[in-house]
Amino acid sequence: MVASCIDLAPVLIVVLIFQLGVICEPLPNVVDMIGGMLLIVLGLTFFVIGLEQALFPLGESMAYAFARKGSLPWLLAFAFCLGFATTIAEPALIAVADKAAQVASGGGVIASTDQARQQYALGLRLTVALAVGVALVVGVMRIVRGWPLHWLMIVGYAIVMMITGFAPPEIIGIAYDSGGVTTSTITVPLVTALGVGLAHSIKGRNPVVDGFGLIAFASLTPMMFVMIYGMVSM
Repeated sequence: MVASCIDLAPVLIVVLIFQLGVICEPLPNVVDMIGGMLLIVLGLTFFVIGLEQALFPLGESMAYAFARKGSLPWLLAFAFCLGFATTIAEPALIAVADKAAQVASGGGVIASTDQARQQYALGLRLTVALAVGVALVVGVMRIVRGWPLHWLMIVGYAIVMMITGFAPPEIIGIAYDSGGVTTSTITVPLVTALGVGLAHSIKGRNPVVDGFGLIAFASLTPMMFVMIYGMVSM
């Protein structure tokens, strides 16, 4: 809990400095804010404990198991399913998809009905989840085959920039944000554990060099897929 308080302290200091020193107004609902901060500290504490005791060991142990099994198709299938499942349940993505549906409805991009908004948000979430699943397949292949990370990233961002020139303006911002929100509380721990565990279990791979980079793919591919989704659906 002490570590969570230390991590949260800079945020609180910045808010207090600007609220009291720049805006020059007292803090609204002080009691509620104190209670909320305590809940945040407790949440961060239990979240970190959960990561250390469950998600990280789970991802690494499954990576070891599939590497020992020696079946590349099953490993790739697991990577795809892991990326898809964690992303579809990502709270940040759910929030952004719902907000995007509301804005699209208000701007006349889609019909102003609950059904249209729900379908738009669900389509966006499924598109991003599919993109992350594909990203993990490519990332796992990179670790297994030893492909250089920087060339894959250069090609990937070149494709993103190319698609941007053809995508509807209304979807570009959402697509770029989707690349960030999908790599959040649920996806990152499991994907990182998968990459590090897989690099540990393959002879000749360096976990520091080869174990990381999956998150970069998980941030890159949603931009492509969401812009293509916008081109098809709008």
